This record gives sequence, structure tokens and C-alpha cells, in this order.
Amino acid sequence: MTPVLTTLGFVFHPDGQRVLMVHRVARSYDDQLGKYNGLGGKVEPGEDVAAGMRRELREEASIEVDAMRLRGTVSWPGFGKDGSDHFGLVFVIDSWHGQIPDANAEGPLSWQRIDQLSELPMWEGDRYFLPLVFDPQVNQFHGCIPYHDGRPTGWSYSLL
Repeated sequence: MTPVLTTLGFVFHPDGQRVLMVHRVARSYDDQLGKYNGLGGKVEPGEDVAAGMRRELREEASIEVDAMRLRGTVSWPGFGKDGSDHFGLVFVIDSWHGQIPDANAEGPLSWQRIDQLSELPMWEGDRYFLPLVFDPQVNQFHGCIPYHDGRPTGWSYSLL
């Protein structure tokens, strides 16, 4: 089965200490209800991953990207409700312009301290790779978090 191709972006605040997060509370049927997450989503057919990331940020936060970096990838075998595999490209957005709204269709948008992200409710598996996203010693990471029945069953990764 072909994995669902996704993007996940962490937009840096100009202070360099916080990132933009969405609190997924707006839709009762949301698979991520109650969780905090970066911004992003599925890559559309005919779209490259960088263009997909830019589009998602435009749609979800009303911003245009000036500079972003690919920090790594995560493979999530069995992540979907139906057991489908997901594959995500994780970006940090260093520079952007635009006026961020208070909320989007998924919930409120807020600046969260990078050193306190682990205290937020989020996907259990995100706690494995988030430290690598923000570690200046890590050039790039490529990880795998298998899921079974909505829970991670392991974590492995390579650093480049």
C-alpha cells in the first residue's frame, strides 16, 4: 500500500524561542481532537513537498514562507485509523511574512515555547522526534514510528 504523503511544519517566532502550534479542538470528528500539532497536511497530486508545505501554511496560518529547511522525515507504518501508512516530511520555517489569525478551521493558533512542547497534549509518537527537529547539532534525521491500534510500538532513526 502506498503511504499517505504529508508535511509537518514548525514556524519559528521571530524570538527563536517559540513555534506556532494549532490546538485541534474545533471539530468533534477530528482524529487529532485535543492535541497540539505543527501545521501541515497531505501533499496534493502534482505538487512537490515544498510547495505542499507552503500551501498548507498559506491555508492554515495565512502566511507566506520566505525561508524553510527540511529537518527530516518520519515514516508512520500503521498510523491511519484504517491501518494505512503515513510518511511525513518535517520542516522548520525560519522566515515568513503575513498576519497569523487567532484560529483556523482546526482550532486556535498559538506560539508555544520550544522547551515546553513536551508538556502539551500531542501524539505520543511526536515526543520521539520533536527533540531532533530543534536540536542544532542534528543536521537531518530520518525516523520510523510503527503504530498499532493508535499507539506507537517503537522508534528508530538515522542521523545525517
